[in-house]
Amino acid sequence: MKLKFSLAFFIAALFCPSLFAQYKINISVKDFPASHPGEKIFIAGSFNGWDPAQNPLQYNSGNKSWEVQLKDLKPDVYEFKFTRGSWDKVQSTVSGGDVQNNLVKLSSDTALQFSINGWKDDVDSVRRVNYHTASVHVKVLDTAFKIPQLNSTRRIWIYLPEGYANSSRKYPVLYMHDGQNLFDEAASAYGEWGVDECLDSLIAKGKPASIVVGIDNGAERINEYNPYDHEKYGKGKGDLYLKFLTETLKPFIDKHYRTLSSKENTAIAGSSMGGLISYYAMLKYPAVFGKAGVFSPAFWTAPLLNAYADSATMGLSGKIFFYAGSLESESMVPDLQKIADITGANSKTTIYTLTDPDGRHNEAAWRKWFPQFYLWMMTEGNNFVVGQ
Repeated sequence: MKLKFSLAFFIAALFCPSLFAQYKINISVKDFPASHPGEKIFIAGSFNGWDPAQNPLQYNSGNKSWEVQLKDLKPDVYEFKFTRGSWDKVQSTVSGGDVQNNLVKLSSDTALQFSINGWKDDVDSVRRVNYHTASVHVKVLDTAFKIPQLNSTRRIWIYLPEGYANSSRKYPVLYMHDGQNLFDEAASAYGEWGVDECLDSLIAKGKPASIVVGIDNGAERINEYNPYDHEKYGKGKGDLYLKFLTETLKPFIDKHYRTLSSKENTAIAGSSMGGLISYYAMLKYPAVFGKAGVFSPAFWTAPLLNAYADSATMGLSGKIFFYAGSLESESMVPDLQKIADITGANSKTTIYTLTDPDGRHNEAAWRKWFPQFYLWMMTEGNNFVVGQ
């Protein structure tokens, strides 16, 4: 077996050298706002788990530019943005609008030059206060809801559908991560999903209604959304985060709002790391979550997930919507398909897999496909039953 493996490895290296090639990207930012002298600029992207404060650029006084070299990158599609250390200080248009992720398809050593037109936090404070896009059906449940499992607090949003206040009906509940990016442009650092506008429109057309609960991410987002330790990003706290959802937040929501609390009426959804923890939640708490929306999941941060899925999906039932964009990374679609295949082979779960050939790793893509996820989850082979 050892000889066969070594021979196969040699043959692969001989005929497919690109499989093992590593390249570097030299990035420089020549034009940038002069509004924050002395503050560092960072680069955050798919190569570092979108950590906004991990990879600093160095200022080159001779070239009057900020520069960084990213090394040992495999051939892949990479997306990234520039920040000043946090997502509320991300690059923007001159007027503070969101900009699309920068993208490079890496197949050789590459040098790129960029301009930063503005910073999100430089937007006029009056405009930021007034630039809210949330529907009248959205409210902040609490700005500092206690998370005892993580010794933290978090803002919690809730969407109550049209008719909720004037009826005694009970509703299914959809729990979603990265609450800052679901409902309100003013709260988002890089665009919103438009979940509230989508549901307002669908419900007005007679489609099934639901409550949506959005949980803001925190400073340790990568850790809180990963059930596994990672050699680069540190200790995984995903199990603690899910304990918060199942033992603290869901009981609170079921107690204070008219919900249908059964598994068949409880869904969970998110993107990137939020997609990872949403899928894991279905496996870890199959009696709590009956449906999941797994958008652009960061399965690459959890290599142990495949083995866990192989055993945990045995007998699993429910519905899972998998989405990926072909322009996210070379591994995104294959990684997603592998997990979808394992889930489909082992369980009774109904699976919907969707790949967008033009899809990128951003809110615009997830906003585009959220309606299809919601309608499929709520109507196709529907197990949700809205109570009277």
